[in-house]
Amino acid sequence: MNIPNETNVVRLILDAPIGRYIGEDGAKVLAQQAATEISLTDGDFLYRAGDVANSFYIVTSGRLAFCRENKSTGKVSLLHTLNQGDLIGELSFIDGEPRTISVQALGEASVLCFNREDIDPLITTHPKLVFDFMRAVVKRVHHTVAAIGQQQAELADYIATGGKGRY
Repeated sequence: MNIPNETNVVRLILDAPIGRYIGEDGAKVLAQQAATEISLTDGDFLYRAGDVANSFYIVTSGRLAFCRENKSTGKVSLLHTLNQGDLIGELSFIDGEPRTISVQALGEASVLCFNREDIDPLITTHPKLVFDFMRAVVKRVHHTVAAIGQQQAELADYIATGGKGRY
């Protein structure tokens, strides 16, 4: 784990999708709270399903994946790939519930880690930043729900047409 350069962190945050919601001032405040940069090698787990959620992350390089682990077979199923700028673990960080899914590195990767003890005080000191961050998270959730709805409709159409639909 490394202490990241604050100027580089600001740039990374602004280049990430969250940057458009929190702006340069918000990125500077958040960069001051970035505790560490974590480097991962291929196959390393950032966290596993069931872990306590005391931090969230932003991918700074490489690729990671949401995955499910089959405890009995040891097989790992990749569900979604995460790239530079993607937020990881923010939902469990916000709601305080244990992680519901595992995150594994696909090759060399690194993430910025934001810890609860550094972020929670921002609720009082920078409420607009926290609001803008929450807005970014909600927008992402809306986008995900809409995409799932679209995929579900396409799958239903495919099934209804006996396999002669889009797929």
